[in-house]
Amino acid sequence: MARLAVHVTPRAGRDEVVGWRGSELSVRVTSAPEGGKANAAVVKVIASAMAVPKTSVSVVRGEAARHKVLDIANASDHDVAAVFGRSDESLF
Repeated sequence: MARLAVHVTPRAGRDEVVGWRGSELSVRVTSAPEGGKANAAVVKVIASAMAVPKTSVSVVRGEAARHKVLDIANASDHDVAAVFGRSDESLF
């Protein structure tokens, strides 16, 4: 199981993975942060990028925050790095 830290920007112009922001992956979603809509959009964006089912991605920390931690079942840290590249933890 891979663990991924993300920084979410809700109400963006489009759903997209922007890139690394220090040790967090920056994700923009068009959904508003109400009723779990932004969380669902983040799960969908990450699942699509990783080519895994949405049920394989879950928010484990930060459900009501911009800074979230996701678990991706049946994926390794190597798989995450292959899709998104490596984070530059020295920036932040």
